[in-house]
Amino acid sequence: MRVAVLADTHGFLDPRIRDHVSQCNVAIHAGDIGGADVLLAMQPREKVVAIRGNNDIPEKWPAAEHQLLATLPREASVELPGGLLIVVHGDEPETLQQRHSRYRRCYAHACAVVYGHSHRLLTDFEERPWILNPGAAGRTRTHGGPSCLFIECEPQGWRVETLRLEPRKYPSIRGVSRRATNAPPTSRERN
Repeated sequence: MRVAVLADTHGFLDPRIRDHVSQCNVAIHAGDIGGADVLLAMQPREKVVAIRGNNDIPEKWPAAEHQLLATLPREASVELPGGLLIVVHGDEPETLQQRHSRYRRCYAHACAVVYGHSHRLLTDFEERPWILNPGAAGRTRTHGGPSCLFIECEPQGWRVETLRLEPRKYPSIRGVSRRATNAPPTSRERN
């Protein structure tokens, strides 16, 4: 089973990452989604698992999508061939070392813990559970280009691949229309 892991899209999923996700069985989003359009753009073969991040709040989502937003959990456990994957957003105020130590204590039964929030691609395989951060899969603070992770899951073990793409400028339809009308940017556009 091939699993795409992404986070921190803030309302925009890089189309190159979207194309990779479509080749996966499962897609996992670790929060700061930014709107239903991102979840709809993720088209894996089987299912999408998504949690809400600290920016996934009614003030930053269109009113018509608040019902969907309310269904998103703060954390998810995903059973995959070979073990359990825990998905959290990671917006707790602590150092990287403190966060990784806490996740390893709290989720010792898991094969890996995925978190987002920092927008920084990171894989920590020093001990189990592995700690994985896919970076940002959109256009906001990508720290070198949009990125995501892929996990090949088999009953006998997992293999993690990273994908980092070259930065690319994409026009903002919302931004263009607002500039044309001289309207102030919304909170979603400022992210």
